[in-house]
This record gives sequence, structure tokens and C-alpha cells, in this order.
Amino acid sequence: MTAEPITRPRTDAPAEPRLSPDEYKAVFRGHPAGVVVVALRDADGRPVGFTATSVISVSAEPPLLAFSLASSSSSWPAVSRATTVALSFLADHQDDVSARFATSGIDRFAAGGWTALPTGEPVIDGALSWVRGRVVQRTPVGSSHLVSVEAISSSAHVGAETAHRTGLEHASPLVYHDRTYHRIGEHSAI
Repeated sequence: MTAEPITRPRTDAPAEPRLSPDEYKAVFRGHPAGVVVVALRDADGRPVGFTATSVISVSAEPPLLAFSLASSSSSWPAVSRATTVALSFLADHQDDVSARFATSGIDRFAAGGWTALPTGEPVIDGALSWVRGRVVQRTPVGSSHLVSVEAISSSAHVGAETAHRTGLEHASPLVYHDRTYHRIGEHSAI
């Protein structure tokens, strides 16, 4: 069986209409997303971090994930230089942490509630889990960058064997949907 050739749009064809930014945002407001704090140590040793709801699993073999970040973000210069990052998957009681790391113009780390890994990357205390990874690619896409990360190490607290030791046996993931935080639990199971 031969693969079909990829056809390119004709350059003389009229442009199809596009969604406006507001229409596009409305689509994703209706799509719930997990909440993650992405953090790193910049070259000067300063911790840098931000809230992301764009984290996706890309591949299990090799273990790859990705997130997007606006090129205009105050965190982008540090991410553009980073070799490693840590992603903390927030628990449902950490909406204040998410809000802090989404706020511009403040020291997001000043209030504490985080611990540096032995390798230096900050992880959020009480997060359900974290992944430390090596940045393998930064792809400019529109007004953002898609950052691909190979997972190197992790700590997941959601398993029954660790939940009782961490005090997170009743925690669930923090979810963002339609500009509001939510929690997943037995009440939401179908």
C-alpha cells in the first residue's frame, strides 16, 4: 500500500475564515485542564515558575511531555535558556498556589511552599506529583512556544501505597474549567 501524497493548499485559493481570538478562547474555556506549576533555576540561580494548563503527555516511550508558553511571558527568557524543568501537578487545595504562579509582577516564590530538588529545580510542596525533565525542543508556534521535555525522574503521591504516608489520601487534582477551579472526586464519577 502506498501512502497518499500530501497536498498543499493552493496559494491562489481564497483564505478560509478563522476563529477570532475570543471565539477560540471560548472553546477552551469549556475544556477542563489539569493545573501544573512549571519551575526551574535560571542561569543566575534565581527560581522561575509559572502556572500552566497546557501540559500534555506526548509519549510513554520515550517518556515525553510538552507545555506551551507565550513568547511574551516574563518566564520565557528563562525557559528559552533552561536545560531542565520541574512540573508540579497541583492538588485540589492548591488553587492559591496556582493563582500566585499565574500573577505577573510578583516574586512567586517569596511565600514559600516549595522545595528545591537536589538538582536545584523547585517543586511545590503538597503537589500530587512532580516530574523533572530535560528540555529537548522549543518550537515556535504562533505567538507561543511549544516546549518538549523528556521525563528524567518523578514522584507520584496518588498511589494507595504512598497516599497514607503523604497525607494526600483524599486529595484530587486541581482542575481549571471556565475560569474556575474544580476538584475531581467520587461526586463527579460517571
